Parts: sequence; structure tokens; C-alpha cells
Amino acid sequence: MTFKTKKIAIFTSSLGVGGAEKFAANLTFIIQGLGYEVHVISVLDKIDYNYTGKLINLGLINNNSNPILNKIIKYKVLRRYLKTQKFDFIIDNRSRPIFIKEFLIKNFLYNGNNIIYMAHSSLLKNYVPQSKFLARLLYKESRSIVAVSNHIKQNLESKYYFKRVEFIPNTVSNIELNQNIIQNLPERYILYYGRIDNKVKNLSLLLNAYKESRLSSNKVFLVILGDGPDINLIKQIVKNMDLESMVLFFEFQANPSQFIRNAIYTVLTSRFEGFPMVLIESLSLGVPVVSVDCKSGPKEIIDNEKNGLLVENHNLIELSTAFNRLFEDKKLYRNCCNNAKQSIKKFSVNIVSKKWKVLLEKLNNKI
Repeated sequence: MTFKTKKIAIFTSSLGVGGAEKFAANLTFIIQGLGYEVHVISVLDKIDYNYTGKLINLGLINNNSNPILNKIIKYKVLRRYLKTQKFDFIIDNRSRPIFIKEFLIKNFLYNGNNIIYMAHSSLLKNYVPQSKFLARLLYKESRSIVAVSNHIKQNLESKYYFKRVEFIPNTVSNIELNQNIIQNLPERYILYYGRIDNKVKNLSLLLNAYKESRLSSNKVFLVILGDGPDINLIKQIVKNMDLESMVLFFEFQANPSQFIRNAIYTVLTSRFEGFPMVLIESLSLGVPVVSVDCKSGPKEIIDNEKNGLLVENHNLIELSTAFNRLFEDKKLYRNCCNNAKQSIKKFSVNIVSKKWKVLLEKLNNKI
């Protein structure tokens, strides 16, 4: 008797730049490791992260003269592909803020497929309509909604009364040590890396806390690694603060491991998150973190004073004090470094893979 290998498609906006996109890339290795045939459907031609499986890059369909025609062609290609491949499950990793668009996708593209929806942000309106009625229209027939933090899971259950919500956190399944020598990297620095989007990442708070701290007077630089819509704004703020000699900018790196490993610690100042990859990536390399207690994720990752420091969000004084403390208190710093890797074992590939295995087996038994 022969058994047909089950197939899973991961539908994502891209495989580049963002944390949700890195999650999708990492998930390809987990799903393949569980014995499934993996297909990745990317809306955009932005492929930075390592992945496995077959890639369907819809971003290559690009007629600049007629963007509406592009969308129609992409829809037809994708509809035909889903119909012919007959996936056992489709994991929808995209943000889904526009109800009418998602309603059409659900009823005319996904019709008849088993869908697992991801929720990557505590800002739920990016994934679920604020109207409970509209939310039920979209999600009542989903096989499952997977939240990347307990906070998101609890909110989905309490606000929308969804019954099929699972918590499966992000993991670091694909970070490799980059042996390239980074030119012009200072000897001592703290590191922010991620999307340069002030409305989400609150880099203005980061810069103000750095200026308020004693780091620059101790020749500890701030390195900002990444790209995004507000890069020029942030550079102008740095100039206005007269910090150009102490704040260094580097372009996005698909593999930032060398930047992380050589940092004193990494920082996160977001207004909101889901389950920030940057924190577990940093800790996995033995580098402690200083983070604001935004919703959601940091509280579920950081054990205050054990693997880093967790401070009240939007609190400039607390944040600058934490910057000073983790640099100046050598005993605290060594303790956080020593605990870093051990502290995220619960987010290891092995444990997260088991959670996906349990979910998929449970859903397979219900088909």
C-alpha cells in the first residue's frame, strides 16, 4: 500500500524584511521536518530569507503599465494552482486588514480548502475585523487560528469568542552564524535591528532614551540595522539630536548574526508587537536584551534581570536607566548573558515543531 504525502501551502506576503515573513521562512523547515510537502506562495518578489520547499513567486507577475491586470492575472494563477494542487492545508501568514478583500479570497479563492490562519500582532485589526459579525463571517469555517503569543490567543477568545485558537510561538529555526567581517562596526555598541517604521517600532523613543543615557559618554554606540519607510525621518532626528557621530546606520541584512553576536545587548522599543523574533534571536546567540513591555510578546520572553531588562512602555526615564544599568552593572550583565540561551529553550525548534505536529494531527483527524 502506498501513502500519498500530505501537502501544505504557506501563503505569505513575502519572504523578506519583516518578522512575520521570517516566521514563514522558518515554518517551511518545521513543516517539511514533519513529513509534509511544502509549497510557499509569495505575493511579492521579495525573497531574502532561507526557506525550503517549492516557491510560487506571484511577484514575478509584474506589468507596471496595468496594476489592475496584474492582480487579475495573479488571482487566476493562484486559483488554478490551489485547485490543481489540492493542498491538505493552507497556512495563511498574511496580514488581513481589509474585510471585503479577505471575504472574496475566502469565498472565491479558498473555497473548499482547509485554512489555518496566523495572527502575528497584538493589533488585532490587522488580522481580524473589529466587527464581531464580520469576524465570524471570515473565520467561522477556518480549521484553526494560530496566535504567536498567549496574549493574542486570549484576546481572540475573549473578544470574538473564537473556539479554535491555538498558541504556537515563533522559534529560531534558521539563524546561521555569518562569518563575514562587517566593515565600520564599532567595538562597543547596543543594537536595534528591524523595520524602520516609527509608527510601530517607536524609534524616536529609542533615540531619546539613548541620548538621555550615559552610553554615548562611555563611547558605546547605537547601531540601527534595517530599512523601512521612516529611514530618512530617523536620520534627521539623529542629526537634530547631534548624535550623528554615535548612531550608525546599516542596511537590512537577511542574516544579522554578526551584528547581534558583537553587540553588548539588543533593544526593542515597539508600540506593539506579536512575538518579536529579534528577542529570541538575540537570546539564542547569548546576547541579552532591553525591551519595553509592549503588547505582546516581550513579557512572555524576558525574565526580568535574568536574561535582560523589561521596562514600562513609553517610559523614557525607565528605558534610559535600563540602558545604563545593563551596561554598568557587570554582575547583572554576566548573569543575563549566562542565562540567555537557556531561557528560550521553551521556544526551541524541537518544542515548537511538536506543537505544530499536535495541531496538524488533530486537524487531520477531523477532516
